[in-house]
Amino acid sequence: MSFLRAEWRKLIMINYEVNPDVLKPYLPLGTDLDFFQGKCYLSVVGFMFLNTRLLGVKIPFHVNFEEVNLRFYVKKVKDGVVKRGVVFIKEIVPKAAITFVANTVYNENYQTLQMKHLWNIKEDKLNVSYQWKINNEWNSIEVEALNNIQKMDENSEIEFIAEHYWGYSKDNNQTTEYEVKHPKWGFYPVINYKISVNFLETYNKDFLFLRNQKPTSVFLLEGSNVSVENKVKF
Repeated sequence: MSFLRAEWRKLIMINYEVNPDVLKPYLPLGTDLDFFQGKCYLSVVGFMFLNTRLLGVKIPFHVNFEEVNLRFYVKKVKDGVVKRGVVFIKEIVPKAAITFVANTVYNENYQTLQMKHLWNIKEDKLNVSYQWKINNEWNSIEVEALNNIQKMDENSEIEFIAEHYWGYSKDNNQTTEYEVKHPKWGFYPVINYKISVNFLETYNKDFLFLRNQKPTSVFLLEGSNVSVENKVKF
């Protein structure tokens, strides 16, 4: 049985090209940074968890909720097989029980904060935003997109950002690995975006530079049903 099943929907992905040296201290043992056309990426990602089930059970008041995370891209190569995955620097959710389970079981870095979202879906356009409150300050990411879902091109930037099917996290001198299963996602063409994030307060001084950096790209993906499988360690 999968550890977690849910829908991940309306994923905003804000992507920055960064110096790899920024991310090396966060790299789990046994993994290497993954690059796209020589570029090292870091992403702020916001989305909705819907119809969430833990070990097949819906937990009251923990079925539908927001998440915003900061993540980067890695790969693990063993016996010629390449596993492309993500490492989460921080994941923000509004539910303390989710934070406890994720941090305890998967060695992630979840934080519980007050959150809200807005989906305004019209025939021709979508407005999607995710917000979180830290130190009495509301932060937000927001996009406006055409309501015309598209397929990803092979070997494109959006495919590289979205198509990672493994998660990795540090666990003292070991690495936790888990598989994330979902079909390939469609996306909506983004025509405008707004970023209002206190990177120092939300994350730490390592990422303060993002305050003045323009994203390389901004995507809005529809998402799908997903499953998070049980972990292994190495």
